[in-house]
Amino acid sequence: MIRQPIITVLGHVDHGKTSLLDFIRGTTVASREAGAITQHVGASSVPLEVIQKLCGPLLEKFKIKFTIPGLLFIDTPGHEIFTNLRKRGGSVADMAIVVIDIMQGIQPQTKEAIQILKTFKVPFVVAANKIDLIQNWKTHTLIFTQNFEKQMAATKEQFEKKFYNLVGQLSEVGFDSDLYTKVDDYKKKVAIVPVSAKTGEGVAELLALISGLTQKFLESSLKVEVKGPAKGTILEIKEEKGLGTTADVIIYDGIIKVGDTILLGGVSGVIETKIKALLRPLPLVEMRDARRRFEPVGEVCAASGVKIVAPELEKAIAGSPLLSAKTKAEIESAKKQIEEEIESIILQVEQEGIVLKTDALGSLEAVSAMLRNRSIAVQRMGIGTINRNDVMDAAATAEKDPLKAFVLGFNIKADEDAASEAQRLGVTILTDNIVYHLIEKFEQALITKKAEIEKKKLEGLTWPARFRILPGYTFRASHPAIFGVEVIAGKLRPRVSLLTKDGKEIGDIKEIESEGKKLEELKVGEKAAVSVEGITIGRQVREGDTLMVAMNETNFRTLKDRKEFLSKAEIDILKELADIKRKGKQTWGL
Repeated sequence: MIRQPIITVLGHVDHGKTSLLDFIRGTTVASREAGAITQHVGASSVPLEVIQKLCGPLLEKFKIKFTIPGLLFIDTPGHEIFTNLRKRGGSVADMAIVVIDIMQGIQPQTKEAIQILKTFKVPFVVAANKIDLIQNWKTHTLIFTQNFEKQMAATKEQFEKKFYNLVGQLSEVGFDSDLYTKVDDYKKKVAIVPVSAKTGEGVAELLALISGLTQKFLESSLKVEVKGPAKGTILEIKEEKGLGTTADVIIYDGIIKVGDTILLGGVSGVIETKIKALLRPLPLVEMRDARRRFEPVGEVCAASGVKIVAPELEKAIAGSPLLSAKTKAEIESAKKQIEEEIESIILQVEQEGIVLKTDALGSLEAVSAMLRNRSIAVQRMGIGTINRNDVMDAAATAEKDPLKAFVLGFNIKADEDAASEAQRLGVTILTDNIVYHLIEKFEQALITKKAEIEKKKLEGLTWPARFRILPGYTFRASHPAIFGVEVIAGKLRPRVSLLTKDGKEIGDIKEIESEGKKLEELKVGEKAAVSVEGITIGRQVREGDTLMVAMNETNFRTLKDRKEFLSKAEIDILKELADIKRKGKQTWGL
């Protein structure tokens, strides 16, 4: 038997994902026609006869004799939900629609959606939405290719400018693309269908294209067992009033019935439980009756979404596989499969790295893959709230490499113990509910941490400085000489030797003092008194002279290699110092 292809919709917030699905649903739901769209949990089923009616003569373009029974659209288009549409080696979704606002182009969440699709190996087409917003765009017909020809020349020019900007942006993220009518090889190029979720223009072409592509390239993977055990994935674990904890599940193979034993991944291992009820949402037209949202069904076949009521679901994790079984042997086999699948993700770790925690198995798989693509090592990962043990693990690794002192959390928080322990041990906890932002935060924090580490290495070094002896502020001429100075560039610190313009090292600053307080540093523009052993004012130096701080070659080279921590004036002092020293030794500091 051939099941419906499962189609998911992804894209940046406000680019029209929900509006597009609403238009597809509304076309038939509003009219209550025979063969209208069926509501599933987390999905909407569009039968072939509805697609044929919507697409009309367009289907002849694809010259395909249809065998698919329709399309199953996943209604929960957030990235978090999509990552839970997982199965071993890929995704439950057969194809995706990436919705992009043609007026705005690719945005951060679009990039993230495309990256996740690459991770889960899901082919996709692009719906370039909001073409109705192009200046002076008129809707003469709902078929884009026909409507485009009727636009004014200036409007066509505006469209092409936006369209080819989008093609360029897709190229930057690694995909060749073109208008769907110009694509010769759909395996090599991403097809773009211009649409308007508001007017419905281009929607028929989008449906016709998806129907044709899924059948042409995916027919073998759409074959399912009519009476075999169910295979599914958990989209979400939810609390439902009057029902308790329920699981929203997508069944992609076999059949599931009330009373069946099911096995699914849990926080502490595989859960074995029995189905008490299977619930399907009432059609949209009937959902105005707030008292009744679901109706019980006896069984559900692939492909479909269903709400399961069963004991112990509060321990289950979203993104986990779900398998039904009857005999003891089948139960043991299913347990082993689920354990292996979860371990194949959680055990993909390295000896040294950061700690990663997420809300679900699907997001754990997606985020860890995205981190690996950026060569970010993960030493341990898991599901659930960030706790004290996660922080301790990060701290232990940080003893060898302080750049590993991080715990990343996607769609979760850290508990109080973890937060206070992290502060005590110098571990950074970063959380976000957008993967792109989480990784961005981490990469920025890593740059800051590297800079802190490098700065610490420089703490014991002699810092470049140039200063002037203030006329009229000699308090003692010698033993030690005490006089006023003003820093012109760099930072002046005690316990350094002084250097004249002709390269002579004279005296050492013992102390810096201002208003009776000893200072460890004097910055540009600041004035204070210094005590210097080894010089006499009026002999080696005079009031008004400008002096520099002397340093050895090793000190000089270290600073030269870390110029990012020096000001322009400090770099100039190093250059001057090198010029002075190289008069006596040509290779000094090289």
